[in-house]
Amino acid sequence: MIRRRHVLAAGASLLAAPAVLRAQTVQKLTFYYPVAVGGPLAAIMDGYCKAYQQESGVAVEAVYAGDYSQALIKATTAIKAGTGPQFAVLLAAEMHSLQDQEILVSLDEIGLDADARKWLDGFYPAFLANSHAEGKTWSVPFQRSTAIFYYNKAAFAEAGLEPEKFPTTWADLGAAAEKLVKRDASGKVTRWGIKMAADLGNAQWTFGALANQAEHTLMNEAGTVVYFNHPKAIEAMAYWRGLATQYHATPEGISAWPQLPADFLEGNTAIIQHTTGNLTNLRDKASFPFGVAGLAGKASPHTVVGGGNIYFFKNASPAERQAALKFARWVSAPERAADWSIRTGYIATSPAAYDTPALKEYIAKFPAANVARTFLPVATGELSTFENQRVYKVLTDNIQACLNGTKSPGQAMADSQSEADRILRPFQKA
Repeated sequence: MIRRRHVLAAGASLLAAPAVLRAQTVQKLTFYYPVAVGGPLAAIMDGYCKAYQQESGVAVEAVYAGDYSQALIKATTAIKAGTGPQFAVLLAAEMHSLQDQEILVSLDEIGLDADARKWLDGFYPAFLANSHAEGKTWSVPFQRSTAIFYYNKAAFAEAGLEPEKFPTTWADLGAAAEKLVKRDASGKVTRWGIKMAADLGNAQWTFGALANQAEHTLMNEAGTVVYFNHPKAIEAMAYWRGLATQYHATPEGISAWPQLPADFLEGNTAIIQHTTGNLTNLRDKASFPFGVAGLAGKASPHTVVGGGNIYFFKNASPAERQAALKFARWVSAPERAADWSIRTGYIATSPAAYDTPALKEYIAKFPAANVARTFLPVATGELSTFENQRVYKVLTDNIQACLNGTKSPGQAMADSQSEADRILRPFQKA
């Protein structure tokens, strides 16, 4: 168990002081932040940290730790070595696994007054889905997204499809993606109809959306049981595989998350499933008109939420925890949430952000920025269990085996279930 640092004589007086005064005694904080998509995210975050220091006198150093998986490993390794950050932005879906490592401190333990509880109540409920456990709140929504489709409107027109009418059902999506495939005189594909990520760290997000599109949830709320071998999960896997074998609209095998935006911008694929967090990057770089659409479903659109929340760690002193929470409140305020959404494409985490003049003006000029938010009512939480990374690896290995043609959808899901059951058995009550 990781034990928090003990605060002796000086700490005792700090605990007796008001929360604001305790936070003001902290001069520097460190947090780990994942840079997982394109665009100048690090530069934007550096700007926020500089502005916060000028305003509060507290220096906040952001350590850019790679993608979400890398940031998780680096943050937990540093904490166990005694050199870890006071807080970090990590996947919202990692809550159960982080709790199991006993390195988190809840917001309730840090201390929430009436204003702080009102602030928490201001977030979209969908973004708090992975924040609650044991009657406590364990993280703050920050870098949040849903999975959406980006599509090339020029390619749609060229293929005889209506550029302003994106498919809403699996059958229509498959048919459209098939029409969007383009080949040269030799028969070689020069443009695929659709690509979705199946690499480690992303396959479970793609599959979670597909399962929701079949109106299926992949796990229980406690994170101790998964439902991979359910007929609807198998149906979702079969549809994904069928995009290659039935519709011939996507390449055989595995498409990787980092390559999808480049493939889209270069015209190598007409549709990609990606994060809202790439919207501004694509807007700035696309040389063709593109659209944004919610994910089609078996019968109607459904999607999955994703992205990162701000977590707070036990290794921080009480004063540091208060200071970290104060920064979290500052960076998630409606004006900055609106600015973050405009500059990155991530969904602003509160309705109040969409009432700011800046975001209202931006959406009026660029309506695509509001598409993902409208799909929050049909979004599910991301796959989240104990031993999350191990479960992700099991599921990903079997998804990839199916996409590579070495396992049927039914076998892939059955194998995923049995291996996940073994991993999660210690966390299940007798």
